Amino acid sequence: MSPEEIAVLDANSAFYRAFVRRDLGAMDQLWAVGSPVACIHPGWDVLRGRDAVMASWKSLIEGETPAISCGSASAHVAGDVAWVVCRERIQGGPVLAATNVFVRESGAWRLCLHQAGLVAQQSDEPPPGAQA
Repeated sequence: MSPEEIAVLDANSAFYRAFVRRDLGAMDQLWAVGSPVACIHPGWDVLRGRDAVMASWKSLIEGETPAISCGSASAHVAGDVAWVVCRERIQGGPVLAATNVFVRESGAWRLCLHQAGLVAQQSDEPPPGAQA
């Protein structure tokens, strides 16, 4: 694994830590400022723009959202853009597939897109042909 892939996975882990710890300040620091951002929470419509995206995280962090964990994460880097695909497990809930897209801003990887949705296969094992 390259140093860039490790750095992207670290940024991805920081995203999930901020959510689990309900740390809105940390969440705010993780999202891009100079690039367009969007977010699609499971069952939600597309949120466009930093204000709408951060308002959604504020609502989720301040609400009664169950614990979430990230597994089977893989990072892919293409210049100043990178993405992580992973599985999200919600305590007492379904398994989700997620894509987190990052852009490099001022030398740091910042989120510009988070999208998560239900997967048909409800196990920890990736589907046939998928990378773990």
